Amino acid sequence: MIRSHKETPVTDAEQPLSSLNADLSPSSSLLANLRQELMRHPPFAQMQAGDVDFFLRHARQNYFAPEEILIEPDSGPVTDLFFIRQGAVIGERGLAELSGGAFHYEPGELFPVSAALAQRAVTASYRAVADTFVLALPLASMHALAVRSPPFADFLNRRILKFLDLSRRALQVAYASQALAEQSLETPLGDVARQAPVTCPPDTPLREALGRMHQQRIGSMLVTDEGGRPLGILTRYDILGRVALAALPLDTPISQAMVQPVLALSHEHTALDAALLMSKHGIRHVPVTRDGVAVGVVSERDLFAMQRLSLKQVSTSIRSAADVEMLKIVAQDIRRFAHSLLGQGVHARQLTALISHLNDVLTLRLLEIQAQAHGIDLGRLCWLALGSEGRSEQTIATDQDNALILPDDTTPAQREAALRFARDVNVALDACGYPLCRGGIMASEPACCLTLRQWRERFAHWIEHGAPEDLLNASIYFDFRPLAGDARLADSLRQEVSESARRAPRFIKQLATNALIHSPPLNWTGSIAVGDGGMIDLKLQGAAIFVDVARIYSLSRGVTATNTRERLDAVGTLLGLAPSEYQGWVSGFEFLQTLRLRVQLEGTASPQQPNHLKVDRLNDIDRRILRESFRVARSLQQRLQLDYER
Repeated sequence: MIRSHKETPVTDAEQPLSSLNADLSPSSSLLANLRQELMRHPPFAQMQAGDVDFFLRHARQNYFAPEEILIEPDSGPVTDLFFIRQGAVIGERGLAELSGGAFHYEPGELFPVSAALAQRAVTASYRAVADTFVLALPLASMHALAVRSPPFADFLNRRILKFLDLSRRALQVAYASQALAEQSLETPLGDVARQAPVTCPPDTPLREALGRMHQQRIGSMLVTDEGGRPLGILTRYDILGRVALAALPLDTPISQAMVQPVLALSHEHTALDAALLMSKHGIRHVPVTRDGVAVGVVSERDLFAMQRLSLKQVSTSIRSAADVEMLKIVAQDIRRFAHSLLGQGVHARQLTALISHLNDVLTLRLLEIQAQAHGIDLGRLCWLALGSEGRSEQTIATDQDNALILPDDTTPAQREAALRFARDVNVALDACGYPLCRGGIMASEPACCLTLRQWRERFAHWIEHGAPEDLLNASIYFDFRPLAGDARLADSLRQEVSESARRAPRFIKQLATNALIHSPPLNWTGSIAVGDGGMIDLKLQGAAIFVDVARIYSLSRGVTATNTRERLDAVGTLLGLAPSEYQGWVSGFEFLQTLRLRVQLEGTASPQQPNHLKVDRLNDIDRRILRESFRVARSLQQRLQLDYER
């Protein structure tokens, strides 16, 4: 039954629930109107009408005047879950007030979810900032509703993740007409490879194996041992070179023609993993295993049913480019491919990983072309990707950040030759749409082309002194990743950086202090604070905060990963936190990355400010999850303050 906290006069045709007689259940017509009102908001929009009615029948409406407290820590354990129908509520607490912020709740929002689920007292004081009407659902009814309504239960347990899913669905609808495929790259390979593989033992004659391939119209024959473990593979694309041109008799065992060792993935890997493996090694078929036993084969056609582009097609075009002029043309496919994947609802992590992978492929091809032109042996040096490329988190609008590690026995003449080679690579990358770094962090700069010993000395100096410029450099260079050449040079440097930083708490503290300079754009009420023209900087005020915090905690705890998601997962585990907490960190970061990609692909931001977003262009769901993401960023900074500024 719906009851009233305070009676108010009613003049509007749509009477608020506070005008109802406390002893009467709402009429069927009023219930239908209320149901329609609630179903404009998640999670009610995903719930059955009968479950929404359950919420309404078991809730009571309360009215709160401006500045009146709804609930506070002294109120004891939470007894109700609140839904705001009208007005607004601010949640203020110690840490939020210290950072000058608060939590702002608007019509259509539920709170306090965490305290209600934990059946504990709130940690904030919630007060109305206008004439506010809320529906209060008792906890017993909340739990009963969660049992009967999976969407409601899922929303309570995974609120920020649920918002992300809703946002992604809305984005997919918006891009549906432009999408080139519908299959999600997050699908486990166990769901993609549903048919048992066609296999044969290694002593099978080629005549028999090829006959089965022709009869069953399949593109590959997987060779397995007696236990079903993959030994090799023969595809129709291998037959010309390995059988026909090699003039092998058809009585020859397939083991003499098969490709081995075979590159396989487990059933738990995703379609994205298979796509990247195919692109990296130039293959079209990937066996899928469970506990080492082959359970299927995934082909390129299984993964991408695209009309024009696939990851393999784009990467093959890049690899086959003969010169820089051809690379300038095929580089445009990377943006088109990213645009089509965004329309599939692909997560930001997959999108940025794919973009970074294709940028890697393009850079590798440029390095090969220029190395041949300059007579450079790539095996004698190591080309490093830095910054966002080093973290495999590149968006479309990105400049160059790269460097070179030379062996310690490099002569001055060899170093000059390496600089000339790097200069031509940097210029070619610029021509392909990757602007020269305005800060000069490029391999063609003498300060970025050093021997391993010089890099060690430079990094040690930054860690020891921690001057402002040192901290800025560390935030870029310490996210390095070997891209081409002798990876052992980079691995040695990574190990040294990890150990040195871990032994230098003063340096970590300086990094933490520096990371608190920029804060999320939330005002004192907890609402999004926009700048000139209603704009915010999604990178500087959002994504960079997650990146910095992940780097600091990783360096302090010896985590060697450079990818922000991997760092947050590892750090959350090391801190002993619940997975739901650090997964919330990851979700907030990835949503900001998704918005950055959208802004850049849609061309709504200027080339000079590719990460600037006009907030009023967002729909209601995206605006809410953006605010949630900024709240998560602020809570991360507060954790950083508590750990390193005491």
